[in-house]
Amino acid sequence: MDNTFLAMLFRMKHISRWSLMFNTQQENLMQHTVECAFITQFLAVVGNCYFSKNYDAEKLCAYALFHDVSEVLTGDMPTPVKYFNEDIKSAYKDIEKIACERLLSHLPKELREVYATYFDSDNLSDDEKKLIKIADKLCAYLKCVTELKASNKEFSAAHDSIKKQLENTESEELGYFLEHCLESFTLSLDNLKGML
Repeated sequence: MDNTFLAMLFRMKHISRWSLMFNTQQENLMQHTVECAFITQFLAVVGNCYFSKNYDAEKLCAYALFHDVSEVLTGDMPTPVKYFNEDIKSAYKDIEKIACERLLSHLPKELREVYATYFDSDNLSDDEKKLIKIADKLCAYLKCVTELKASNKEFSAAHDSIKKQLENTESEELGYFLEHCLESFTLSLDNLKGML
């Protein structure tokens, strides 16, 4: 058996996120990754349609699908730990790189170069990297919104911190999302259906 890559990726559903906090709804890495890919692709289309950008939305969607893939082997490192200081941040980057190399070894040699491309954000422009980071941050913010909607005050500080980070991020695509999409995430299913 020389191709266990997909089996490894499918283990993303076993990696819990937000492990230091009480959650009313558990979130796993696979769920987060798909949500991030949806938002990245949406932001790219918004950029192209409304702000004369020239994003390759499908390419960025693929990169977003792999943006946290190393966590299949490392687990989800809580943000306060991961960014505690520059030494820890740098060491964790090295661990992520090793984990990605290990994951690539689960592919036949003929496929490794193709997938290695998606593991390396250096293949993206600064604007493309920024869009994926914004999508990632929006996913975290939406998680906070969902938890607060369920009256879970555990996410209050994270909500306020991430909201401030988003407000300090210059991005036309982000501005569009915050103005035209964000409120819909606070609606019930009946309210959402009533808007059709």
